[in-house]
Amino acid sequence: MDGSIELLQPVLHYGGHFLVPFLIAAVIWRDSWKRAGVVMVAANLIDLDHLLADPIFDPGRCSVGFHLLHGWEAALVYGLMLIIPRWWVRAFGLGALWHLCVDAGDCFAMTAL
Repeated sequence: MDGSIELLQPVLHYGGHFLVPFLIAAVIWRDSWKRAGVVMVAANLIDLDHLLADPIFDPGRCSVGFHLLHGWEAALVYGLMLIIPRWWVRAFGLGALWHLCVDAGDCFAMTAL
């Protein structure tokens, strides 16, 4: 990777995981955006599936499609969560889907650069 991209990648990654969910929550749940943002950020707990891998962290590995909670089956469950009539379930499902999008962006960056 180019040196400037290497510096930008962690900012995009962690900003995507911890800041953007609050922006999404502010658009969707205007009156309770802080609570919804916290629930969306809590969806980052799907990264616990990394503990099942050996090695736990591999900077050259794409999480999407490799880890249990980062596969298409899990994404289907997260998508189904969007139709459950509880705001916090929808927020968690959306947060998990957003998490997969951020991780997919990393995968794309690894292959494209």
